[in-house]
Amino acid sequence: MKALVFERKELKYAAASIGSRVFPGVGSEVGPLSLKDIEPPEIPADGWKRVFPLLSGICGSDLATVDGKSSRYFDPLVSFPFVPGHEVFGELEDGTRVVLEPVLGAESRGEEPAFEGACPGDGDDYGYLLSGPIGDGIQVGFCADTGGGWSTQLVAHSSQIHEVPDELSDEAAVILEPAAGGVHSALKAKIQSGDVVVVQGAGTMGLCSIASVRSFTDAGTVIVSAKYPLQRSLASELGADLVVEPKELKRAVRSVTGCRMIGNSLSGGADVTIDAVGNAGSITTSLETTRPRGRIVMMGIPGTISIDLTSLWHREIEIVGSYTYGTEVLGDGTARTSYDLAFELVRENKLERLVTATYPLDRYKDAIRHAAEAGPKGAIKVAFDMRNEKRR
Repeated sequence: MKALVFERKELKYAAASIGSRVFPGVGSEVGPLSLKDIEPPEIPADGWKRVFPLLSGICGSDLATVDGKSSRYFDPLVSFPFVPGHEVFGELEDGTRVVLEPVLGAESRGEEPAFEGACPGDGDDYGYLLSGPIGDGIQVGFCADTGGGWSTQLVAHSSQIHEVPDELSDEAAVILEPAAGGVHSALKAKIQSGDVVVVQGAGTMGLCSIASVRSFTDAGTVIVSAKYPLQRSLASELGADLVVEPKELKRAVRSVTGCRMIGNSLSGGADVTIDAVGNAGSITTSLETTRPRGRIVMMGIPGTISIDLTSLWHREIEIVGSYTYGTEVLGDGTARTSYDLAFELVRENKLERLVTATYPLDRYKDAIRHAAEAGPKGAIKVAFDMRNEKRR
């Protein structure tokens, strides 16, 4: 089968890390990623199924891996060589259209779920990651034994598979995974009625968060920082009340909340900030624009950074991580899964429009460069298209 394979080659990884500081996406050319014909992954145990990807997105964590920027924290949580790609829409051997919930949960490793009806991402002990019929890997796309979406075949556990109804387009289906992440972040924020909410970043994840905040919470004013014209227009269409350039964010929050300035920080600020960027600059801005005893949801992956956390201590701000998705509790106390809500979100907001470019696997260098510079190139989600590829 045809697959993009990421191998453990330290010198190439280092070359990608250095080169990508100047040329984003250059890891696809100088890094340890290559297009190969390989044997399909084996079915590891009962309950596993073969999936044939049709569309597979390129996300920020994929780009960080290819460009040599991913944190060493993940070293014991992956196995090599692996096929990247966890935003997967495909079909089963019988033609059933499916989307993956890529987290490799307890059931995929032969253990009991955290509770009856639990999602793969639920639970408070990651010990199961060390067990089961597959090698190391937190998700499909980072595990040598499962394969990943940047290929023509992979294997997934039945607990990870969601059937896609015919009325959803292929492009809508491939957005379900990031949409579920947006739902999870919006609900992790614990937004109260009338809260002022800031969303930093309006790429795929930021836009899905904006739509989720508007669909599943009773937020008051939603303020978004966005760099590029397409991001700004989509942020407004999906529910932002005020969309500004990043350098104007503090001014906008101050205007809405009526607070003052104390040095570089606002005296008050937003009740909740969702940081969908995840770098030292955005985290610092989140701390400076979130009110004392407010809440920051880290949706972007910060990696290894250096920031001053004095304001976190002084302002008693709460920072929480938002990894993937799971079982959510809505404002009325009902429990739904992130993916159930994501199906609603995609339908109601026509999120298929976020898919702005697709490429065949053999143009992976172009695809990754495009994804790495999506904003300035007027794109949101870039995906691989295997609909015309041979399965084997």
